[in-house]
Amino acid sequence: MIRPTIKTVAAEAGVSTATVSYVLAGRTKGQGSGISEATATRVHAAANALGYRPNQAARTIRTGKSNLMMLSLTMLSDPWSLSVSKAVGAAVASAGITPMILADTDWRTAIKRQGADVIFIDAADREGDAELLTELARSNHLVVFSETLEPNGFDVIRSVAGTTMAQAMDHLTATHSKVACVAPGNSLRSSTTIRYGAYLDGLKRAGIDFRPDYVAAFEGDELSAYQAAVALLQQPDPPTAIFATSDYAAIAAVHAAQGLRLAVPEDVAVIGIGNTLQGEMMAPSLSSVGPSDFFTRLADFLVDRANDHGKPHRELEFPWRLFLRDSAPAVS
Repeated sequence: MIRPTIKTVAAEAGVSTATVSYVLAGRTKGQGSGISEATATRVHAAANALGYRPNQAARTIRTGKSNLMMLSLTMLSDPWSLSVSKAVGAAVASAGITPMILADTDWRTAIKRQGADVIFIDAADREGDAELLTELARSNHLVVFSETLEPNGFDVIRSVAGTTMAQAMDHLTATHSKVACVAPGNSLRSSTTIRYGAYLDGLKRAGIDFRPDYVAAFEGDELSAYQAAVALLQQPDPPTAIFATSDYAAIAAVHAAQGLRLAVPEDVAVIGIGNTLQGEMMAPSLSSVGPSDFFTRLADFLVDRANDHGKPHRELEFPWRLFLRDSAPAVS
């Protein structure tokens, strides 16, 4: 079977090849195209009937665009990563862009092999990453999620925590004297770690003594977080509230409590960090701190950047707030 071409579509629709090219490239909405909506509809109908598919390699050479968006997500099963991929999937559906996710691949080497219109990186925290990103940005359009990097040839997405983690801890300590923390093991090695530090500072403000047995460390996956929370809640004197340093750890803590037949929040209240869609939609819904509308706005920004590389690189900030839901509701 011969593969249909633009010429085939043009003959079927009774228009020129230039018209077909304009219509299929989505360039008929602006002023001056001279292509009516009826003509565009006829072209699309002809293309669908013939089973026409654009030659992506030729289009990339001709337009300089691949219509691909690459997402480097450190932990694909993390609710934060799932929320990013879901929001991006919804945003690109009508934009003619195909998202690709790097699975268990280091962006530091993978970027050099890709030809995406825009690349989103959710973690750039190693020594030398800032310099590497600046170098890679000379030939790639990068959007980087970072609390510390400044735009330097690439865009920076930043979450501004402010005092929201302190508010979360104050909310828990207002009604609980037995507040535990569930966090990755590497974040517990220093009290200067921001999220663990917020837990320690919250205890001090409330005049609650620190208890090492109320700190549960896990090793970066949901199963480990779940097991850490189970061990925490099975103690002879278990905590009645948990401050988790990520939503996925908080979700694991809620599931651990339910597995032990503990009621949330009656037996144990839980607050996470991230304000993910999964946390918001679970039962009981998860109280969390994080930005509002982050995932939708991030996805829209990525689509906008993919379609227009000429805009100045910028820093996009998302202030945080405390969202009190079922797992640690507001006190009436």
